[in-house]
Amino acid sequence: MSQKVKGSRPAAKTGAKKKLTKMGGTPTPVRPTLQHVEYELCKPNGAIFMIRDASYDYYDKENDSIRKARYCASEPSIFSDEQGDNPVKSPVVFRKSKLWVGREQPNLRKFLDMHPKNEANGGSLFRRVDFTKRAEVSIDQELLVADAVILLRTKPTDDLLTVATAYGLDTDRDFAEIKHDLMIRAKKNPEGFIKSFDDPFVRMRAKVRKAMDYQIINVEKDSVRWFDTNSLILSVPTGMDGVDVMVRHLLTDKGSVIADEIDKQLS
Repeated sequence: MSQKVKGSRPAAKTGAKKKLTKMGGTPTPVRPTLQHVEYELCKPNGAIFMIRDASYDYYDKENDSIRKARYCASEPSIFSDEQGDNPVKSPVVFRKSKLWVGREQPNLRKFLDMHPKNEANGGSLFRRVDFTKRAEVSIDQELLVADAVILLRTKPTDDLLTVATAYGLDTDRDFAEIKHDLMIRAKKNPEGFIKSFDDPFVRMRAKVRKAMDYQIINVEKDSVRWFDTNSLILSVPTGMDGVDVMVRHLLTDKGSVIADEIDKQLS
């Protein structure tokens, strides 16, 4: 007769083994849900605009054939050879130049994406809005504004006054007011503002305006003249800005002599 040893573990029970559930298996990939998409007219065209081309011919590359495409809201396909016997065409209407297509309208989305007048297909009537691209452009614009503001804070006073003069701002006032007006222009057109510090046209334009303020030259509607003698420097063509004409002239070899004379009188 066997004796039970004190402290020994009971014998393991025989029988079916418990089935273990494997954890952390490879998850089933989830397909991203397509949200609504937006289309817009390339050029605004009133409060309501309807596409007149409710059908078009589409070249099927795979089958090397021409297929008729038309939008019928109640049909699952946009191709006429896959639609019912009595399909009813549905209007495609842009409201305030916009058209929102829900994810439950794949046929309308396909009809518009393949439409020959879609900008992506070489057309010029409407386009699909790329929100990602617009966000990137917005970020780039904000960074440009930041760079322009940094220039406004770090550039020497003389450089800022030169740009301000080129813009036609009144520089005979408190410098804080001048910087405020430059800030407005920097935010409105940051790229142009940044380039203006290295633009010879801007510097020459500032010189011309300064010469006008110091009564060295006189820019009239039809001519530019020396202020003291009223002698003609150059004629201004009808409809053109006298300052711009003078700036372009001074940047040429022929006008360099006049530019040197202006520099002498300004110094």
